[in-house]
Amino acid sequence: MFRGGLMEGTTDLKIGQVVKSKAGRDKGRVFLICRVVDRQFVLVCDGDLRKLNNPKRKKVKHLMIYNTVLTEFAEKLQENKNLNDAYVRKLLEPYALKEMEVE
Repeated sequence: MFRGGLMEGTTDLKIGQVVKSKAGRDKGRVFLICRVVDRQFVLVCDGDLRKLNNPKRKKVKHLMIYNTVLTEFAEKLQENKNLNDAYVRKLLEPYALKEMEVE
């Protein structure tokens, strides 16, 4: 489900990839990568606390990286079509539910 080991750079990360916060106030929350900023930072959103128009800047080392990439999100983000916070919440719902079951 997620990658083991540490990732220090953003070379493997893609827009639409599912991640989980390991540190900060949002610890344990599941997000989607909206944009790769540089080698250390990405912008993440969840459609709830972090909306598409105000994504959170997060260090990669504070994220648990899942192998899942939601390509439909990336495509819609590039095209700017039918993309809203409700859609993001709907995409992340299965991952958020899995996290709640584990805890």
